[in-house]
Amino acid sequence: MTRIRTSLSFTISLITVGFLIFLFFYMKHQFTAVRSEVTEDVMVEKITSMGKLELVKYSMKDVLEKKQVHTILPDERVLFVAVGEVTACIDLTKVARKDIVQDAVQKTITVVLPQPEICYTKLDHQRSKVYDVSGVILPSTTQAMVEDIYKLAEKRLLENAQQMDITGKARQNAQLIFKPLLEGVSGKTVILKFK
Repeated sequence: MTRIRTSLSFTISLITVGFLIFLFFYMKHQFTAVRSEVTEDVMVEKITSMGKLELVKYSMKDVLEKKQVHTILPDERVLFVAVGEVTACIDLTKVARKDIVQDAVQKTITVVLPQPEICYTKLDHQRSKVYDVSGVILPSTTQAMVEDIYKLAEKRLLENAQQMDITGKARQNAQLIFKPLLEGVSGKTVILKFK
């Protein structure tokens, strides 16, 4: 009988120890487990109707050097390679009903479009690079020069695209791309003009 009690006590002790070991690892897991929660509140600030027909994009690369020339101290210089794009488009939201005239006799449609405009200028920060900064003594001056060269690069991309007549290319592409599309939809000869 004592043997049965000893066996039963031993079995209960083993079950209790096993349960305590399980409970220990379970609680340890509960305390060390990390759960990520992401809360998001999206607010739409502005909804803009898009009606711009992009007709040409210039992808450009420009090497810029900016110097701060001093009389006594060494010149401060930054060398920057700017990579970006400039896109020209026509804003189709500016086309009114009066700008579209049909001639039933000659089977033509005349569409008067607004002048092409530059939609956006975008500097590619991933591919643009500061190659060299020299003559700079203070780190704050370096940061200011780098910020200035980024602004200058975006401005120069726009100016270069304007010098290369990007809006004129957009007018040509309207004849090559947009006109055939309108003719295909209408089944008539389309004449494109610009305001």
